[in-house]
Amino acid sequence: MRILAVDYGLSRVGLAISDPTGLISQPLSVVPTARVFQEISKIVNDRQVSKIVVGLPLNMDGTEGEMAKRVREFAQKLENELGIEVELFDERLTTFEAEGLLKEAGLNWKKRKRKKDAVAASLILKAYMERKHASGS
Repeated sequence: MRILAVDYGLSRVGLAISDPTGLISQPLSVVPTARVFQEISKIVNDRQVSKIVVGLPLNMDGTEGEMAKRVREFAQKLENELGIEVELFDERLTTFEAEGLLKEAGLNWKKRKRKKDAVAASLILKAYMERKHASGS
């Protein structure tokens, strides 16, 4: 059961995928938002993805802002167009954590910018899988 994770942004979308067992996440790619549906559709078909997890950008107090509303609309459209289960998952601080990991790895600003969204998607997926494993579902 492969899971695809999405870190949605206005200009770029980070993607990450699990291994077939649904235990390990890895960054996959960063795609322009304008091409995200085509790219996700291709990945779902090519890699037999059974679920998509979309990061929900909540405010630190747990409330939803304008971006969370856009992400909900995107997730609903994704589910309708692809006919695959889409689940939202709290993504607070994942982009910040991704930036820190890439900085620790010694990547310069340009390389960090290119990879940050895919690493954030991988962190979303890792947290999602850990929570599912801990709850036994």
